[in-house]
Formats: sequence, structure tokens, C-alpha cells
Amino acid sequence: MAKNSSHYVCQSCGTVHSKWQGQCDGCGAWNTLVEEARASLPKAVSAGGKGKALELTSLASAETPVPRMLTGISEFDRVLGGGLVEGSACLIGGDPGIGKSTLLLKAAANMALSGRSVYYITGEESAAQIQLRARRLGVETAPVQLACANALKRILGTIDTPEPPDFVIIDSIQTMFSENLDAAPGTVAQVRACAHELIRAAKTRGFALILVGHVTKDGQIAGPRVVEHMVDAVLYFEGERSAQYRILRGVKNRFGATDEIGVFHMGESGLEEVPNPSSLFLTQREKTVSGACVFAGMEGTRPVLMEIQALVSPSGMSTPRRATVGFDSQRLSMILAVLESRADLRFADKEVYLNVAGGLRINEPAADLAAALALISALLDAPLPEGLVAFGEIGLTGEIRPVSRSDMRLKESAKLGFNKAILPQAVGKKPAPFAAEAKALGTHSVRHVGELVAWLRKQ
Repeated sequence: MAKNSSHYVCQSCGTVHSKWQGQCDGCGAWNTLVEEARASLPKAVSAGGKGKALELTSLASAETPVPRMLTGISEFDRVLGGGLVEGSACLIGGDPGIGKSTLLLKAAANMALSGRSVYYITGEESAAQIQLRARRLGVETAPVQLACANALKRILGTIDTPEPPDFVIIDSIQTMFSENLDAAPGTVAQVRACAHELIRAAKTRGFALILVGHVTKDGQIAGPRVVEHMVDAVLYFEGERSAQYRILRGVKNRFGATDEIGVFHMGESGLEEVPNPSSLFLTQREKTVSGACVFAGMEGTRPVLMEIQALVSPSGMSTPRRATVGFDSQRLSMILAVLESRADLRFADKEVYLNVAGGLRINEPAADLAAALALISALLDAPLPEGLVAFGEIGLTGEIRPVSRSDMRLKESAKLGFNKAILPQAVGKKPAPFAAEAKALGTHSVRHVGELVAWLRKQ
């Protein structure tokens, strides 16, 4: 009996099934299995054959700095770790219409104007559409080499040459296809094979490669996760299309720090850099408003100040509502439980709303102290002092735990005109030394959430 020459692959997680079924056993998604031809396996290497020995080196080898290529967009270069690396591959994803192509076209134009050879290959738009966007951005005179194609064979014949370009953009990887595979473009097999060949060409020829990726409804880059392991950097372009800002966040970078962000403002002429994100996320509010506290957070290596707003109102329902925007809802439930158990505050019969002004999402536990201050201020209807910032992690016993990079947080606060800070202090230990620029702040150290209530009642 002949062996089946095809199998079924989940387009969401890449799990292989021997027969079709409605639900994937790997990720639980429905109607994601697509039939694909089996790839022929290479012959096994004979046990007696030996390959050429590898050249090994020690860990004490001299370190040479990685050469960089600047894109001319400082926020983009920051997320990349100081610019593009020759022979590197980067994957950037984001929602449709968020501005991925606009950002990359601007970077390509800047590099082309600096004398580098740049290829922009698109499989989604026509040349006329790219040229129209270039005129809107004012970069139509940049010597960017544009091509509209989605056949991998023709693309490799253009870039995999003895005289390759310096920078190549593929927009997008889901539209590329290899004629050697019997599968539709965008499937797991096609995305994996096309990405592998393009990255191999970049490593071999030494040009910088950027792959644009589509995202799923959950915000993850579509296709197999192995592509994220193959590339050197993975960037996400975040933000609501109706909002005024965009955030470029690095989640993986072999040549720089992860969790670094670049902030952009979407204007009439395209994306504009925001060198001081704190001014974007801090709102102008009245001095007598309660329930608002400024949090000094860290996004990668950059300190960013943002305002956390809380609203506490009586509720007539048996289960009061808890709603958050830009803050972890489970973290809010934990903070409310700690405040009730350790600080004798009552939130059980109150509706609680917590919002991060400006639409930014906070992921670090250092925001616990600022969120607790905003909640206490809203419950007691007691405004916080003007010019106050706070940061610290709250434990289940009510203790305030110290966080990292306190000196950078206070330095940024002092630079923006804040003159008071509430920060954690480890039990039995003195506060950590801070930068000279932050010593002008009137700092107040707390060890327990009960001290927050007592401090606020005295203000």
C-alpha cells in the first residue's frame, strides 16, 4: 500500500496531523488545518562517514564591535540597539494600517540618501501605491530601488548576487511563495521556507534584511513561531489607529536590549519621532482632582513617566464592577485585596475603574505603589500633592518592595520638574544611593501599605 504523500498542518501553531479534523490538537483553534505535501527527507548519513572537523574558539576571544547602519530615525535605531547590523534579519509585525510600511519606507529613503543601496520588495502593493506614499512623505527623490514581486526564485535572483544591496525590505513575508512547495502563499510551509531562504541569503551576502509580518487577531505574528527564532530581532508596532501615537517595541534582539521602545506620533506627513514620551503620556489636570498619581516607569532602558487614574464609586450590585485600561486586571484585584486586608480600607461595595492616561499599557510590577496611591486617593477623595511621583512593588503581606533602576526613574522625574517622590525602602536597609540630579527631590520612603494611608491623611 502506498504511503500518503500529504499531511495536514495547523496554520496557527504549525502542528502536523495525519488526517484532517475540525480542531487542532496543539492550540485548540478551529478550521485551521490545511493539506500540504510532505517534504522528502534526505538520506541518512552513514555511520562510518565523518565530516570535516569544526573550528573551535574560546570564550576569551577578543570582542570586536558590531558594525551598525543608521536608519536616520533615532527611535527606530534605539529599538534596534543602535542601528541595523550587517547580515542580520529583523521581523516586524503590527496591525493593518498601523504604519509599518510608512516607517520602513522612511528608513529606506534615509539610508538610500546616505549612499547605501536599498531594495524595497513588496508583494502587497503596486509600484504606484508605494510612489504615492513616498510623495506624501516627501522622499520621492530618494534612490530606493522598488520592485513588486512575490516569487521567491525571482527575489533571490535579484538579491543573492556577488554584489548584493546593503539593505532589503520584504513586505510582507506572508505574500511570498516558493514554486518548490505545493502550498498556497501564507501557509506555514511557505512562510517557513521563504523566510529560511531569505535569511540564508542575508547571512551569506552580508546585507541587512527586514521582513514585515502580518498579525493574528490575538496580536501575534501570523505563521510558524520558528520564524521568530530564525531572525535576530522581533519588533512589534503597537497602538490604536484612532490614537495619536505609535509604539515600536522590541521583544527579541540579539544585538541589543529587549523591551526597548520607540515612540512615534502619527501626523499628516507620516510618522514623527517623539524624543520625550513622558510629555505625551502626562495629562494636564487640575490640582484638586483626586484619584490620579504619576508613575515613574521603565520601558527597556528608557524611563517614562505616565499618569495612573482611578475612580471609586458606590455600587448597588452584589458584585461590583472592576475595569482596567492599560493595567493588568488580576494585578488590580491583588492590590485591592491587599489594601482591604492590610490597610483596613473597604472596596468590596465600590465599583473600581483604573486607567493609564494616554493609552500606554503597563506591564511591570513597579506600578503597584502608584496604582495603590491613586486608589486610596479616589476612595478618600483626597488629592495627592502636586509634583509627586511614585514607584514600588506591593507584596501580599502589604510590604513595599524595592525595584530596579530607581536612580534613572528619579533622574527623569527631576528633569521634568517633579519635586516629591514616594519610593520603597527594604526593611532594615537604607535607601539605595541615587543620582546627583535626583537628590533635589523630596523623597519619602515607605515600608507598608498602611503607611500610605497614614501619610495621605496628613496631607
